[in-house]
Amino acid sequence: MVVYTVGTFDLLHVGHLALLEYCKTLGDTVAVGVASDDVVNLYKPNVPVIPLNQRLAMLAALRCVDIVRSYHELEYVSVCRELNIDIFVIGEDWGSESHNLAVESYLKAANKQIVQVRYNPQTSSTKIKQRVIAQPHKNAYISQTAA
Repeated sequence: MVVYTVGTFDLLHVGHLALLEYCKTLGDTVAVGVASDDVVNLYKPNVPVIPLNQRLAMLAALRCVDIVRSYHELEYVSVCRELNIDIFVIGEDWGSESHNLAVESYLKAANKQIVQVRYNPQTSSTKIKQRVIAQPHKNAYISQTAA
């Protein structure tokens, strides 16, 4: 069984790990699609902090992940066909955009499964970035070392 999931995977955190480990319980092979910066710009206000090649490398290093691929268009059907996936794991924020409806239609026609997972609100790359930015800067060592 091939399980496929997609995402940005910026600032890899325990929520990502929980998702990927859950995917591994569903099948033998876990394939992960990682959104390029151009794709992320289509649905998020900011590009990822971590460059795409580093996000790919971090995911590839996880023992629960077997295949890692980047995607450069909001289109999932071609990879689902190519990898002959059995299960597509999506998040609770999955919407009704045309690219989502297209893959849902393909999966239904191919008698494949979609599994939707809930996010843990405590584990969000966006929230982590906001907390980092909100940190008070108690030392001026950054400006001192730059001079």
